Amino acid sequence: MHINDARVRVRYKETDQMGVVYHGNYYTWFEVGRAEFFRSLGYTYKKLEKEGIIMPVIESQCFYRDPAKYDDELMIRTRIKKLKGVRLEFAYQIIRRVDEEILAEGKTVHAFVDRQLKPVNFKKVNPSMWKLLQECIEE
Repeated sequence: MHINDARVRVRYKETDQMGVVYHGNYYTWFEVGRAEFFRSLGYTYKKLEKEGIIMPVIESQCFYRDPAKYDDELMIRTRIKKLKGVRLEFAYQIIRRVDEEILAEGKTVHAFVDRQLKPVNFKKVNPSMWKLLQECIEE
């Protein structure tokens, strides 16, 4: 299993007047987590796109446990939960670094598609990356 931790600090513009993070920002942080997860494997979204593969979000969830606030330093813990057919599911935890409190947990499900949004058998297109992704799946 492979887990990647990315770090962000809550910016003022991500909060409301009470200093609490607006709920939609968690999905932006999930995107940061995915991009850094791929980088940790020596791969990038940019490289995928050059290969003609895009990965739209086809499902998402976020469970908010405790609010993140202005200037909190956060970890975005990202892992792969499932990889099957043309689908890839990421799981996330947003963790406040100072006390390691899990503030939110979520998931996104993606499809491997081409630029015309037709499903792509990524296992055939890039077998070495498929194998690497499989090795990352939680047991």
